[in-house]
This record gives sequence, C-alpha cells and structure tokens, in this order.
Amino acid sequence: MNQLFDLREAFTSALLELARADSRICIVLNDSLSSSNAKAFLDEFPERLFDVGIAEQNMVGVAAGLANSGLIPFVCAASCFLTGRALEQIKVDVALNNANVKLCGFSSGFAYGSLGATHHAIEDVAWTRVLPRLQVVVPCDDIEIASVVKAAYQHQGPVFIRVNRIPVPRLYHNNQKFEFGVATCLRDGRDLTLIGFGLTTYRALAAAELLSEHGIECRVLNMSSVSPLDSMAVDSACRDTKRIVCIEDHQLVGGLFSAVAETVVQRTPVPVLGIGVPGVFAPVSDTEELLELFGLGAQQIAKRVLQWLEDVDKNFKIRTECT
Repeated sequence: MNQLFDLREAFTSALLELARADSRICIVLNDSLSSSNAKAFLDEFPERLFDVGIAEQNMVGVAAGLANSGLIPFVCAASCFLTGRALEQIKVDVALNNANVKLCGFSSGFAYGSLGATHHAIEDVAWTRVLPRLQVVVPCDDIEIASVVKAAYQHQGPVFIRVNRIPVPRLYHNNQKFEFGVATCLRDGRDLTLIGFGLTTYRALAAAELLSEHGIECRVLNMSSVSPLDSMAVDSACRDTKRIVCIEDHQLVGGLFSAVAETVVQRTPVPVLGIGVPGVFAPVSDTEELLELFGLGAQQIAKRVLQWLEDVDKNFKIRTECT
C-alpha cells in the first residue's frame, strides 16, 4: 500500500469514458474547474460543461433543469459549499423531485485544512443521508470511485458522491464492482469489526494489523454506501464479533457512526464506538495534523480501541456482578 492515488483523477477518467459513449452526460460547476479536476472534460466536451460561477444554489437548480430536459448532469463542487449553501435546492429540486442529478462533493473532510471551519466538509454526509431518494456514497480508493461513477450513471435518480482529494493507497483490484447498499469485507476477524469509509478505510486496515499484534483479530468493512446502508453486513458483524468501531473524517453525529448505530440498536444491539469529530468545530491546521487531532492515525485508532475494549470488559464485569 505504498503507492498513493488521487481519486479525482480516477473520477475524471471514468466520467470521460462514459461521456464519450453518452452525449447526455455533462458537468455543472461553480468556478471550480481546477479543484474538481474538470479541465480534461472541458477540453474534450466544451459544449457540455456549464460553469455558473460562485452560485451554488443556482448550480444545483440548473442541474435539476438539465436533468428534466433529459441530460445527466454531474455537479462538481467543494463539498462544504455544495451541501451547505445549496442544501435546500438539493432537497427540493433534486431529492424531492427524484431528479437524475449526480452531486459530487470534492475536497471532503479536512482537505482544506488551512482554510478552517468554513471549508471543512465534516457535516456533508449528515446533511445528505437524511434526504429520501438520495444515494450517498464515500469511495475509498481510485478503483472504487471509478466503479461508483459508473454505478451513479446507471442509477436513475439522485446520487451524492463524497470525493476525497487526499491521495490514498489502492485497496481494490480493477474488476471491483460497486453496488449501492453493499459493504465490502477487506479483512476477516472474529474479535472486533472496524468500519470505515473514504480515506478512513485504509487507516482501519492499518489499525487492524497493529491490533493483531495484541492478539485481536479485526474484521474490516468498507462501508462506502452510507445510504442505503448494508444492514446485513452490520448484523453479521454484530453476531460474529460482538463489538463495532466506526472510523470517519466527519462529525460523529449524523455520519457513519450514527448510520451504523441506528442499525445496531434496532436489530442486533452490541457496544459501538465512534472515532471521528466529537461535535466540535475543527480548527485551522494542516490536513494531516487535523486527522491526528481527531485520532484518525492508525496507531491512534489501535490505541483507542485497546482502551475501549478494556472499558467495555470492565463495565460488563461490573454489570454481571451487580445482577
């Protein structure tokens, strides 16, 4: 896992391949040609790229109108502005009307670290996954995002793709097929299940290797499809490993931890730990420093899990003794 890959490059390559075969595909963006890596699309299909300027609400409304006219728009913008400024249009113009719009939130999580809380996209999953009809996906590597773009294109209806700009290792093979509502088991284990999405998936795998040195064998799930969620994979993890840890570069409230915990509490209750942003505004800092600040390094994850397991076992013994 030494070589790192930029998901934006894989996104553009996959979209261009589809656009060459289907003239309905277009891009709508908000003065974000560079950050959305859309220059190659503009060069090849200048008549199919619509730049509305820094006007995110108009951008989503225009995309909905294009979809109503039979086109398939991919809306490309920084996730913090796409989901924050245009949430009403996403709700009404896209989700409520089941418009065939593909929303692509770039530079998610702490990618804009030095620009501070206004640019951190750590609420975008919470804002989008609550909307009916909107599929929410957080790809973990370049292979998966290419498959996600194809699946979004084939899906008749709205999709939100959370695109990380921080280079990550490749976890999948070229023939990997993405399916909405289906998680992937990247490592098997019976003692604990680690669940990640996006850039936290490979960090979960690295933490699992560290925990193995302590005799704890972890199952690792890539939960790239957040809505719909793979409840069967969560159920299986609950039954087989009895404990779950969710790891995300997002607020714990409303994100991956919330989605998984909602399923656990309704179906197969077990202890669940969330590692992510604990309901605070993240400060101005380097991206890697922010990830470290919120405990998202592999060693930090492993250490937090070990501490949590001790607390869980202690509490379990206390409850047993009291009863």
